[in-house]
This record gives sequence, C-alpha cells and structure tokens, in this order.
Amino acid sequence: MSHPAQPAPTAHPAKTDARRRHDPAVRGFASDNYAGAHPEVLAAVALANGGHQVAYGEDEYTDHLQRVMHSHFGPTAETFPVFNGTGANVTALQALTDRWGAVVCAESAHINVDEGGAPERMAGLKLLTVPTPDGKLTPELIDRQAWGFDDEHRAMPQVVSITQNTELGTVYTVDEIRAIVEHAHGLGMKVHLDGARIANAAASLNVPMRAFTNAVGVDVLSYGGTKNGLLFGEAIVVLDPAVARHMKHLRKMSMQLASKMRFLSVQFEALLAKDLWLRNARHANAMAQRLAEGVRAVDGVEILYPVQANAVFARLPHQVTRRLQERFRFYFWDETAGDVRWMCSFDTTEDDVDAFLLALKEEMARG
Repeated sequence: MSHPAQPAPTAHPAKTDARRRHDPAVRGFASDNYAGAHPEVLAAVALANGGHQVAYGEDEYTDHLQRVMHSHFGPTAETFPVFNGTGANVTALQALTDRWGAVVCAESAHINVDEGGAPERMAGLKLLTVPTPDGKLTPELIDRQAWGFDDEHRAMPQVVSITQNTELGTVYTVDEIRAIVEHAHGLGMKVHLDGARIANAAASLNVPMRAFTNAVGVDVLSYGGTKNGLLFGEAIVVLDPAVARHMKHLRKMSMQLASKMRFLSVQFEALLAKDLWLRNARHANAMAQRLAEGVRAVDGVEILYPVQANAVFARLPHQVTRRLQERFRFYFWDETAGDVRWMCSFDTTEDDVDAFLLALKEEMARG
C-alpha cells in the first residue's frame, strides 16, 4: 500500500534563547582544555552539517579521515574516533592486554593519576608504575616492573604506555622512543603512546609525528585533538594491523562509539589535512617559552623541569600562589611543595603572557 508523501518541514529563521554566559576576555593558564575551539574547526563542523549521513562511522567524513591519517601515520594506520582522552586510553589498552595483563607506565602518567581508576575499573587491567625524575620511562626503568611473565601470582606485564609529551612537560626524543619500543618488543610487550599533546611534541622536536610513532614501531596511539583546537574528540590510531581486529567492538563496549561520527571526524580533517595542528602547537609552545623566559627573571620563582612543549612547572611561595590564583586561573601541581603548573594554548596571546608575568612580579613583590 502506498503512502502519501509527507511535506518537508517548513523552514523558519533560527531562534534561540541562548546567551553568552562568560566573558571571552578572561584568560587563564590552568589547562589547554580551557581554550575554545579553533575557528577553522568550527567552520568544518558547520560544513559537515545538513542533510543525512550514515551513522556510527559509515559516513563520508570518517572514510576520508582514514586517508588523512595515512598521510601522517602510514598506509596501515586505522583510526577510530572517540569522545575523550580517557576513553581513548582505556579502549586502546584493552586492545593490547589479556584479562590477566598489566601495563607498565610512569608513576606520573595520566592513566595512573588523572583517569579516576578507569583503566583498572573499566578495562580490568593492572597498572605497574615506575617513579621517574622527569616523567619519562627508559628501558632500565621499565625493567623494574617488566618481570615475572610466567608467575601466576603476578599480573603479566604486556604493555608499556608512554606519554608524549609527558605529564611534566618533557618530550621524548625519537631515539628514546625507539629504544623503549625495541626493548619492549624484545620482551614480547606492546607499546601504547598517549598522545594527548602529540602535536606539541612534534612541534618541539621539529619532526613529523610519524617519526616517533609508526616509524619506530609504536603499536597503538591515542591521538589528542581537544587540547590542540578541537571542540571535542580524540582518536585511537592503530598502527599494528593485528591489533585492529576487535577495536570496533571494544569501542562500542567502552561507550565511545559516536552515532553522529561525522562531526568528530571532520574536526580531525580540519586539524590534520593541512597544517593547522602544527600551527596551533607551535604557537602554544612559543607562548610557554615566552612565559618561561619571563619567569626566570623573577627572583624567588624556580622552574622545575625543562620547558619543552606548552607547559611550565614552577615553585613559588604558597601565599603568592593563592593571591595570583585570584587574578588568573591555574592549578597547584603539588600544593605541599608549592609546585604549580601553567599551561599555554593555541589561543594564548603575548599580551596574556605579559599580563600574567606582570601580576606574578607584583605578587612576589608583596611577599
């Protein structure tokens, strides 16, 4: 039985009750997650809107994203967009571990400190942590936990997870990652790279992202987009084809499968098809260097780690920090020690940095 055609919805001028509820002139140094989305990314989302596209990743934008990622990570890379960084890390680590598996990571790693126990609770794996002086693992440090592979009383070390750049703002060199991968593979372990700020690391090293990922044998990468200018979204990039087999199922089970995936994928296309990712990262890194140079000129403030990407870690008097936080948003890293973290973003300006430095000098002068 045929049905009469339904009339198309009548188009009306867009109406909204939404109002801007923040002051866009207010800036801070708390996190690169505080920044908005880059205008080119927002324009791409609008471009992908309208009409119908197949859901759950069968759309034209997600298909094209695979080719974009191939240009950065080689022809065998398979990309799975997800909602957030924790989801990317937890799903990726599930793909690399058995039920009895464990992951060796730095004690300061995001998966250990800042993911609310998600790797253990959601993925059911064990984290074997190693203290590091600068946030970076080495083959020797890995060996502190990479043992007892046949001991049924101990979770089996199966994965080494490194963060590039690290939680302390330091950057692994290409040779350092190559040494880790060769050592891990020699032990029969896989390597996961948490690339929440991978663009900043590549900009710092002045090398393509492939130089310290697929070119040196990394198996799976969590690609960070939100800190680099995306509205939302991260991606799992599987570099070892043998690992990709069940990733679609794991992504769904991990509640990371977007129905309207085109809006995730088109953001990555805007970021990566040309050089927006690199422009954003270079700018954020440059602002961190400007901040660090100014901080070094302030008596009584100590920079704690090499400033190699877009983070500055410093130590200053507790009361100064509290007063400064009333003027600019940023976090304590270790409140007991007086350590703080200042992050720069793709939209941090020279005026932002200079205003912060002036405030720092004023508060230090007050004692």
